[in-house]
Amino acid sequence: MNASEPRRHWLSRIPAIALGLALACGAWGLAAQETGFFRIATGSTGGTYFPIGGLIANAVSSPPGSRACEDGGSCGVPGLIAAAISTTGSVANVEAVAKGTIESGLSQADVAFWAFSGTGIYRKKKPLDDLRAIANLYPESVHLVVRADSGIKSVADLKGKRVAVGEEGSGTLVDAEIILRAYGLSRRNIKASYVKPGPASDLLAEGKLDGMFFVAGAPAGAVQDLARRTEIRLVSIAGDKADALIKRYRFFARGRIDADIYEGVAGAETVTVGAQWVTSAAIEEDLVYALTRSLWHDTTRKLLDRGHPKGKQILLENAIDGVAIPLHPGAARYYSEIGLLSDLPAPESRPAPAE
Repeated sequence: MNASEPRRHWLSRIPAIALGLALACGAWGLAAQETGFFRIATGSTGGTYFPIGGLIANAVSSPPGSRACEDGGSCGVPGLIAAAISTTGSVANVEAVAKGTIESGLSQADVAFWAFSGTGIYRKKKPLDDLRAIANLYPESVHLVVRADSGIKSVADLKGKRVAVGEEGSGTLVDAEIILRAYGLSRRNIKASYVKPGPASDLLAEGKLDGMFFVAGAPAGAVQDLARRTEIRLVSIAGDKADALIKRYRFFARGRIDADIYEGVAGAETVTVGAQWVTSAAIEEDLVYALTRSLWHDTTRKLLDRGHPKGKQILLENAIDGVAIPLHPGAARYYSEIGLLSDLPAPESRPAPAE
C-alpha cells in the first residue's frame, strides 16, 4: 500500500444488494453493493463498556434495507453495521486502534492521554500518536469492593490482602497501581490477582479474595451480581490522598457511588475518570463525522436513556470535556458546526493533564 494512501482496514466490504447510499450532506457514503462494518472495542461483559458500546453500535448502525430515519427507522450511518466487541479494556483497546486491528474503542481518559503522549504507563514506549477522540461519554468510578467481614476500611488496609487489580491490558490495573502508590503501597505489598471483574467477583463471593478494584460506570453488572450474593462494602477513596491524586493527575475528578446503587450497599466517596470513544487518524473524516452525528441524534438519546443507567450521563454538552488527545477531524467538524467548538484549536494547543 502506498504510504500516502489512507488505510482502509476499518471497512470490510462484501457483496450486497444495490444500495445507492450517501449521506444527506453529500459526505460519506458506501458504494453500491457494499456494506460497511465498524467495530467498537469495549471491555469485559461484566462491566459498563460492553453494554454502552452495544448501545452506541446500535445507534450508529443503519443496515442495508433499514427503514429511513424520517420514517421512524434507524438514524445511523446508511449502510453501516457496527458491533461492540468484548476485550480486556482500555489499554488493549487503544493499542488495537493504533495497530489498525480494530476501528475504534472505549478508553479511560488517562489511558488515552498516556498512550497518545508517550507518558505515564507509556513513557518507555512509542507514543500512539494516531489516536484520536470521537467523544467523551460519562464518568467512570473507581470501585474498591471488599467483603463486609474483611475489616478493610481504607486503601492502606489492603497491605497483605488478596486483591484483584484487573487484567493486564485493563484500565483498572493502571488506576489500581496509581491509587496503591498514593497510599504508600504497590502490587508487591498485596497478594495481587489479575482476573476479569466477573471471575474476581466469584472469587470474592467464595472468600478467596478480600477485595477487588474495578473502574467502571456505576452500576457495573459484576458488582451488582456480587452484591446480591455476598455482603460487601465500598471503600472510600477520599480526603488528602484523593486531593493529591486529583492535583497530580488532572483527568481524575471527585465522585461518589451513591447508597443502594448496589442493593443494600452504603455509598462511598471515590475518584472518577472519563470514559471516551476513540479511533484512529487513519479513519476517513466523513465517516467519523457521520458516526458523531449519529451518536448525538435525538433517537440515540432515547436509546441511551432506556438502555443503561449510565446512558443518561452521556450528554452532548460534555462531549469534549476532559479530552486531552486531539479530536478526530470528523468529530471536530461536527462539534464546530453545532457551536460546541466555536474556535477549533490546533491539537498541540489543547491543555494536557499533568502526569
